[in-house]
Amino acid sequence: MSLIEWRPEFSVGNLAVDHEHRELIDLINSLHEGIRQGAGREQVAAGLGEIYAQIAAHFALEEKIMRDAGYADYSPHKEDHESLLDQLADIIHSVEIGGEFAEDELSSRLNHWFSEHFRTHDAKLHRRL
Repeated sequence: MSLIEWRPEFSVGNLAVDHEHRELIDLINSLHEGIRQGAGREQVAAGLGEIYAQIAAHFALEEKIMRDAGYADYSPHKEDHESLLDQLADIIHSVEIGGEFAEDELSSRLNHWFSEHFRTHDAKLHRRL
């Protein structure tokens, strides 16, 4: 069962960005499924690391598009990107050092963070571009 299903509101109307949104959802769903099947701490940390790398690259693309377009809400959108990356880095660090992680909470947080970002900041970007 997928954690996040693709929805039209995740689209910003840019093929490259939309493709990356789909890839990010696939990565999050793969990690969620791995966790449900009992993935160990190393596998979870590796999955989170892959998600982090993909998200950082994706955010860089989005930020370039926003700068090139002179997007008025660039700063708050970028701040949300930085916040998401910081929170994800904290989780990765916690998992890597052997701290406890609650499987349901981790999946729930990933779902909430990225669905909420897509629904709010990215939807607003889509309307403006």
